[in-house]
Amino acid sequence: MKATLICLSIVAAYADAWMPMRPKVMPAQSKKTQMSAGLGIIIAGAPASGKGTQCARITEDYGVVHLSTGDLLRAAVAAGSKLGKEAKGYMDSGKLVPDQLVIDLVAEKLASDECAGGGGWLLDGFPRTAAQAKALAETGAQVDAFISLQVPDDVLVERVVGRRTDPVTGAIYHTTFDPPPAGEIADRCTQRSDDTEEKVRVRLDQFHANVAAVSAFYAAVTTELDGNQAKDAVYSGIKAALDAAKDKKKGAAPKASAAAAATKAGELDPEITSELAEVQKDAEERLASKKAGLQKALE
Repeated sequence: MKATLICLSIVAAYADAWMPMRPKVMPAQSKKTQMSAGLGIIIAGAPASGKGTQCARITEDYGVVHLSTGDLLRAAVAAGSKLGKEAKGYMDSGKLVPDQLVIDLVAEKLASDECAGGGGWLLDGFPRTAAQAKALAETGAQVDAFISLQVPDDVLVERVVGRRTDPVTGAIYHTTFDPPPAGEIADRCTQRSDDTEEKVRVRLDQFHANVAAVSAFYAAVTTELDGNQAKDAVYSGIKAALDAAKDKKKGAAPKASAAAAATKAGELDPEITSELAEVQKDAEERLASKKAGLQKALE
C-alpha cells in the first residue's frame, strides 16, 4: 500500500511539474487589409500649406497612388458604385458625407491591386480627425510616414487671399508670388468665393482643432517640417523622411520572411522558444524539489 502511494506521488509530481508546458491558446486575429508592398504615406497641412505641390513630387519619385477623398467621392459617384450612390444621396441634399462612408471608400481603394499590390499610396489631407484616424487603422491600413507641414496662419492667409485661378487652363497663380501673365490671362483669372480672409480663418480654426490629435495618433511615424520655406527645401525634408521609412520597411521584410519560414518549417518563434525554456527550467526545478522531498520521506 505504501509503495503504491509513493508511486502515485511520483506520477503526481511529474504531472504537476510539467503542467505549465501545455501550449497556450492564442487569440484569433481579426482579418486585416493586405499590407502594401510600397509606402503608406499621409501628408497633412492647413489650406495653402503646399500639400498639392509636394504630393506631385512624392507621387513621381516614389510611384505611390495619390488619393484625395474628394477625388474618391467624385469617382465613386461617376462610376455608380454602391458606395458612390450612397454618397451621391448626401451630396445632392447638401449634407456632409458621413465619416464611415468616406472610410469605406478609402479602405476599398487601399485594398485594390493598384495600391496594395503596387508601389503604395499617399493620402492627401486625410484623416482630418482622431476618429477618422482610428477608423482608418481598424481597416488594417499601415501608415509608414505621416508628414505634417507647419506654416504660420498669417502666411497661409496671405497665400489664400492672393490666389487666382485661370478658368480655361486650371492654372493657379498668386497676385504677389506668381502673378498671371498680363493681358488676356490675367483678365480672365478668378478668385474662389471662399478665398477671403474671414473664411480662411474659419477653416484654419477647424484645422487646428483637430490636427494635434491626428498627429498624436501617428506620433511614432510623424515628421514635422517647416512649410514656410522654398519648395525644394521642404521637399528635401520630405524625401529624407520617406527614404528613412522606406529603409525601415525594407529592413522589416527579411525579418518577417524569416519568421514565416521558421513557422513553415515547424520551428517556434524565438520569443515563444525563450518563454518555453523558462517554463521548462521552472518545471525542472519544481520536479527536483519534489523528488528530493519524496526521497527524504522514503528514508
